[in-house]
Amino acid sequence: MSALATLKLICSKRSKSLPPAVMRRNKLLVKLADQIALAQAQAEGRTLSLTRQRSIKDVSTGERRDVTVPKRVREWWFAGDTGKLNVTLKYGSKQLDLARGKNAIELGGREELVPVLQKLKVAVEAGELDAQIEAVSGAMRSRFVK
Repeated sequence: MSALATLKLICSKRSKSLPPAVMRRNKLLVKLADQIALAQAQAEGRTLSLTRQRSIKDVSTGERRDVTVPKRVREWWFAGDTGKLNVTLKYGSKQLDLARGKNAIELGGREELVPVLQKLKVAVEAGELDAQIEAVSGAMRSRFVK
């Protein structure tokens, strides 16, 4: 028996691009990963130092070169009116409504922060927030239309 006969062979074609909903979901997942890393660093008592690549043009020579610059990660959590910690989910600069009229999650303490962010990541991966992401994304896109 040949080695290929033991494998399941199919006809498949790789898609050229991802659907827009998946691209938006991936964008939010990257930002959520940054928030989880920031929360874990704060829980351990250290600072988070993320970097990114940036292309800079030299004024005198006109050449472009890539440099590594620090990446600023702003916290998505804050102390609410009651003194408890509130977590919001942001797409770009806009907050997502997690349910109708509710845009934050109230936590009992800082120790709940990382598990809640990880649950949000699972929800985004499962596509549970695609409608909210689409609504915020559409509102942001409408600002750019002339």
